[in-house]
Amino acid sequence: MRVTPFAHGFVATLLFSCLIVFVVSADATEAAGWKAGTAVVNVTPTEPMWMAGYASRTKPSEGTALDLFCKAAALEDEHGARVVIVTCDLIGIPRDLRNSLEQLVAEKYKLAPERLLLNASHTHCGPEFRLSKRDALPSFGDKEKQAAAYGERLREQLLKLVGDALADLKPAQLTFVRARCGFAMNRRTPSGDGYKNNPWSEGPVDQEVPVLKIAGADGKLRAVLFGYACHNTTLSFYQFCGDYAGYAQQYLEEKHPGVTAHFVMGCGGDQNPYPRGELELARHHGKTLGIAVEAALLSSPQMELKGSLGASLVQAKLDFAPPPPKDILERQTKSPNKYEAQHAQRLLDELAATGTIATTYDAPVQALQFGDALTLVAFPGETVVDFSLRAKRDFAAGKTAVWVAGYSNDVFAYIPSKRVLLEGGYEAGGAMLFGRFPGPFSVDVEERIVGAASQAVKAARDAVTAANTAGPTRAK
Repeated sequence: MRVTPFAHGFVATLLFSCLIVFVVSADATEAAGWKAGTAVVNVTPTEPMWMAGYASRTKPSEGTALDLFCKAAALEDEHGARVVIVTCDLIGIPRDLRNSLEQLVAEKYKLAPERLLLNASHTHCGPEFRLSKRDALPSFGDKEKQAAAYGERLREQLLKLVGDALADLKPAQLTFVRARCGFAMNRRTPSGDGYKNNPWSEGPVDQEVPVLKIAGADGKLRAVLFGYACHNTTLSFYQFCGDYAGYAQQYLEEKHPGVTAHFVMGCGGDQNPYPRGELELARHHGKTLGIAVEAALLSSPQMELKGSLGASLVQAKLDFAPPPPKDILERQTKSPNKYEAQHAQRLLDELAATGTIATTYDAPVQALQFGDALTLVAFPGETVVDFSLRAKRDFAAGKTAVWVAGYSNDVFAYIPSKRVLLEGGYEAGGAMLFGRFPGPFSVDVEERIVGAASQAVKAARDAVTAANTAGPTRAK
């Protein structure tokens, strides 16, 4: 067959075009610099369990309205530096779980503690597996072995989850964008008799919805991490459910088949969803938040994340107010308020066992830095919204966006700002009756927490600067 000059030219042009496409595609993948992987595990109890979140509950769970999940997003920069963000449809992350898991992750996956972030949605319709709550809940003692077994199983599930996410690492593009939502409202209503747990429209609130968009090298959406600062307390029934955060994730995953949606809880210690109390409202709030994420995905401009990944973990040493003397505690054990009586007995038991009552606590504060574009600050405990608003002011630097998470790494108590502490009320110290600590924090608690965050942010940003100076050396 005779091949014409035109055919020769056409073939050459086609081959050259294919070569250009290949080179451009390869360059685009390499230029993104990131790899990302995700994994999911169902952590819904398979049998009735005592439920977390409300001390007023009088019986174990009665079924499941929406399954509970833990999800991991693994991220790797062009130098091979990694972080794994784990989000959980659970009441919180106890310190003993954090400590044991970070040790196992370091041994098995060579991931340093500052590169593992654990965040809980704080749903009040999950299992109670924190053994520290055994004395605060009626009949919990009968369920102690069950709770311990769930906690052991959860640790193994989370360890595998981290490994699965790391094994899923693929070239990726990361984009940060924000939207707003509106059902959270401050719940500390001032009155002539202190602060009541009621919606207060004039109270401080953070309606921002931060969104980290993870796409493949081809630009196709693979995962979204999104946050909101609001208690997951729409519901108080006896069924397992992720509350509004669970329904928001479900909404997004149904709208985007194959995409994993991860909810990152913000500083919602003094924020409630309103209205509340019905399953349909939880679904509605979840859809509202999901639609806000959808709006963020469509909005512009979108901030493409480039550069290196830095991480830091700092312990904030917190002081509690001095505990009452032994004779007063003994008197309090006879209080008609059963929670006050139980709290006093816990302190007396600690005094008898150790000879003292602990008055300090080390709280982990974490920072992740994505190039020069995004800083993620992760506070422990149930931080009130003041911490979010302040962190976004204090840590803003040029065009750097600041994302603030609460309920991270160790959910051990409410952490009030100085304003809330001086005002008094449930978040200021009243909630301590349900825990193992002696009483309210000292007046400098906000400065201790923010000071640790400042150290963590600086260290994470310095790590990025050092890595950028060294130049790209992707680990194989």
